[in-house]
Amino acid sequence: MTLPQPHPTSDASTTSAASDASTTSGASAAWTTSAASDASTASAASLASTRGPGRSGADGVTDGTVRAYLDRIGADRPARADIEALRELQRRHLLSVPFENLSIHLGEDIVLEEQALLDKVIGGRGGFCYELNGAFGALLRALGFRVSLLQARVFGDGGRLGIPYDHMALRVETEDGTGPWLADVGFGDHALRPLALADLTEQEDPRGVFRFRAAPEGDLDLLRGGSRQFRLDLRPRTLTEFRGGAWYHRTSPDSHFTRSLVCSRCTDTGRVTLSRRALITTVGGERHRTELATDEEVLAAYRDHFGLRLSRVPEVRGRFPGDGNSDLR
Repeated sequence: MTLPQPHPTSDASTTSAASDASTTSGASAAWTTSAASDASTASAASLASTRGPGRSGADGVTDGTVRAYLDRIGADRPARADIEALRELQRRHLLSVPFENLSIHLGEDIVLEEQALLDKVIGGRGGFCYELNGAFGALLRALGFRVSLLQARVFGDGGRLGIPYDHMALRVETEDGTGPWLADVGFGDHALRPLALADLTEQEDPRGVFRFRAAPEGDLDLLRGGSRQFRLDLRPRTLTEFRGGAWYHRTSPDSHFTRSLVCSRCTDTGRVTLSRRALITTVGGERHRTELATDEEVLAAYRDHFGLRLSRVPEVRGRFPGDGNSDLR
């Protein structure tokens, strides 16, 4: 498997997202079926997005759940839902909760329901974008932030776009009147801090220089170091609208997630990634790769570097053309 690279569109993800684009029509059909059933839930989702701190309701985010989630990421409950709190929560999430696609290869179901997502993260696991940003969005709402789910399509080889609902990100409004902000804990090697959605100039981040650029139909393209990452649709979505995209990425042989095995986490000095049996650490821009020879070494790496206690080593379920590439979407 090719090592994860700092700029997904210029390396590993370009190959996989290009494959995604060629199957857009099939995935779109699945998405259309899912989205058609969501109109009746839109008002309920809007109500949930305005629920204040500490309150529980149909979304099931109780004070106990919030405390457990904050303990999971090593964060204190913020006194105010402002940009400083959002920055700290996103940073601690990225340092604590790994981006991983292990459920696909362990035969585990992926349930896009809020409580299931919260339980998975609080229980010590990570996930891919739908799971991580879905859970993080629920936490932010419970803390008093106003959150909308946004869908994005990832740029692939030759600038081709991936499927609809290829990626989930969060639009966040704060009590201090700043923003709105793009918060994202589910794109792997990405911005450490939230990005200002209304700012079309360059935005400095510890992980690089980011910039939004106007795109057709009111969308925004997000660039990192001049390379396009994904195209963001600014219309609010509901969680169930992402089921088609999640289904595609966990079942299609054209999805990089079915063809690769990756677990990756941001660190204070860089990044640590377990790609199949290769442990890759990046410290200050310098990469080190160690091949793990035994199942015991692999399981120990999952435990020691990611806090994941697995009973068996995940293996890619099936072999597909080009399955050497991984992506950190």
